[in-house]
Amino acid sequence: MTSYCAYLQEHPEDTLNKLYHDHEYGFPLGEDAALLERLTLEIAQAGLSWTLILKRKEAFHRAFEGFDVDRVAGYGEKEVARLLGDVGIIRNRLKVNAVIENARRIQRLRGEYGSFKGWLDANHPHSLEEWTKLFKKTFVFTGGEIVKEFLRSSGYLPDAHDPDCPVYQQIARLNPAWMR
Repeated sequence: MTSYCAYLQEHPEDTLNKLYHDHEYGFPLGEDAALLERLTLEIAQAGLSWTLILKRKEAFHRAFEGFDVDRVAGYGEKEVARLLGDVGIIRNRLKVNAVIENARRIQRLRGEYGSFKGWLDANHPHSLEEWTKLFKKTFVFTGGEIVKEFLRSSGYLPDAHDPDCPVYQQIARLNPAWMR
């Protein structure tokens, strides 16, 4: 399988993926809203191309009101109907409902861990297999590939970037969880 870094070397014209690769992918995230957004995008991508998700990223951010966990957790049928009618996002009821339910579960994690990041840090390190089991027990719509890409893209698993990629060194200076 070609790495994201190698893909971009082969496709230098792909500015959308290059921007994500250079400024977001693999960089540690700390805020609940940013973590919920990343989990949402990974869930939305299931069965679709990552480029499509990147094209709709801003629409997702707008539709889910900045991924404010408490706001999203409070969504009811009116908001679900609004989201399912929003042509800017992926209008899949299972995926939309998963975002809302996962926001509610993050709220519950706050009671014990203070934040989603607190929960991630308390459970780090784990193998991908252990993480996948934990995510399936804690969240919804979180299969192995979604968990892997969520953790890799948010700094909890290695291999977001090839060691010779210039972005690798930028991320290393931030001391992501996978390096500890």
